[in-house]
Amino acid sequence: MDDIREVLFQNISHRRFRAALSAERAGVLSGVAAAQERAVALGVELEICKREGDTVGRGERIGNLLAAPLSIAMAEESIIGTLAKVSGIATAAQTAVLLADGRSRIVSGSWKKMPHQLKAPVRQAVAAGGASFRIADTPMIYLDKNFIRMLGSISAALEAAKPFTEHTKVIQIRSEDGDVRIETEAALLGGANILMVDTGKLADLDCCIAHLTAMGAREQVQVAFAGNVRLCDIPSLCERNVDILCIGKEIIDAPLLDLKLDVIGEGDRIWD
Repeated sequence: MDDIREVLFQNISHRRFRAALSAERAGVLSGVAAAQERAVALGVELEICKREGDTVGRGERIGNLLAAPLSIAMAEESIIGTLAKVSGIATAAQTAVLLADGRSRIVSGSWKKMPHQLKAPVRQAVAAGGASFRIADTPMIYLDKNFIRMLGSISAALEAAKPFTEHTKVIQIRSEDGDVRIETEAALLGGANILMVDTGKLADLDCCIAHLTAMGAREQVQVAFAGNVRLCDIPSLCERNVDILCIGKEIIDAPLLDLKLDVIGEGDRIWD
């Protein structure tokens, strides 16, 4: 079936209309390049007045469009769809960074759980908000619970990683041996660079940091914390001397940055 809008607009299909794209709430813009590509595919002239990662105010105009009626209608769903979700993620990432206020680094690695086609735009959105999408710069080796289980122990996992001398070694601390102190000590002696306390339990985080301090090794490694961390938890967690906060759902599942498209007149130029 043909798009019903082709019938609705058949008598004005030769005309071109101008439209304004604006934000319905304040946030951080992401997805700019993808929106431009989508506009080209739709036959829409699009000029976005903001750059990737720029903040936008509530009600602020962020773009102007010029196109035939059907293309305008398609742009309302398609271009907004390209921008709204990733801009929401960028906004949440920036909120987390602002709440941390330089005391802890904010990381959101949950992009790995997204469908393949969404991984790149979600990573870009996290970065646009000022957060990191990897716990460490590459090259790195992340030794998670399943690696540790298959290799037998934290010590064995780090031993297997020893040939990779230039890599940052990240090890999960999950209290699977029943004692965070034992796992912390094994990670330290094995040469881990980042200890990821991935239990969501504050007692485990405090125990890990306290044991490193007691061993005189707190400055030798970084400590990360994850497990259902909420944005509202960030200020209090930063007080616990944690180096890295890993926040998944509250950033990746952030609500859309609502945008709207309004036809403002007919014309041959994109600007008024």
